[in-house]
Amino acid sequence: MSHAETAAAPAPEQAAAGGAWRRLLGSELRLTFGRRRNLVLLLGLAAVPILLGVVLFVTQDTAVGSQGPGFIGRVTGNGLFLVVAALFTCLPFLLPLTIGIVAGDTIAGEAATGTLRYLITLPVARTRLLLAKAVVALCFAAAAVATIAVVGLLTGWVLFGLSDLVLLSGDTIGQGPALLRMLGVAGYVAMSMSGLVMVGVLLSTLTETPVAAMAGTVTVAVVSAVLDSLPQLSAIHPGLLTHHWFDFAELLRLEVSPEALVPGLIVQAVWVLLAGTLAWSRFTSADVTS
Repeated sequence: MSHAETAAAPAPEQAAAGGAWRRLLGSELRLTFGRRRNLVLLLGLAAVPILLGVVLFVTQDTAVGSQGPGFIGRVTGNGLFLVVAALFTCLPFLLPLTIGIVAGDTIAGEAATGTLRYLITLPVARTRLLLAKAVVALCFAAAAVATIAVVGLLTGWVLFGLSDLVLLSGDTIGQGPALLRMLGVAGYVAMSMSGLVMVGVLLSTLTETPVAAMAGTVTVAVVSAVLDSLPQLSAIHPGLLTHHWFDFAELLRLEVSPEALVPGLIVQAVWVLLAGTLAWSRFTSADVTS
């Protein structure tokens, strides 16, 4: 082997570390997505667009069927709007609740079952373990949003059909661009959940009781929403975790303004960085007893 080939080849330690990381991540993914409770949570989210679609389909010829907040009243005219309506319905509570349960269980769940101490005695750095737990929690949040979006799309197609999309600005775009807009909406909502995921991971490092971390994560989302509804606190609204959650509506205008979407992504990045740093500091220095 030439000197150049030797230099280009990965060191055995790096290859071993990469393999260990993939095995750890794969194990955590199987554990999280194979847990019956988490599958039930995803099924519960999948039921929302189905129930919403059926109710709107049954009542579409009545006065009640033409009413509804937000995007719900548009669903009967185009099944694509069921994706947006389902996400709009789940965002205030059900989606944060689902994500809070999984994120709050990341570390505290292992501590409660007595497996955390065993995990950190293995040749796995605490930082790597925490990162794997956080990545899997983020993947679950993305899967939760994708479940709502995909089931909403299929249900809307079956019940109401898909057609060219009339945007909030009154302009019409074809089905292809409309599907891309729905993908963008789901992607933005998924990224908007990242801050809440890391808050859940942080709280999970502070307790050995999973229920406390789960409840705390959901409470953070609820308190943020309450504070965001008080005009007297408008000065702090832009930095609240939930303030920009519904900014995905910008993607339903003809000309999408980045200035309307970027602030929400920046806020989530700040929450992820802050909560992630605190979680790392706590987890890497804590005395694990269980």
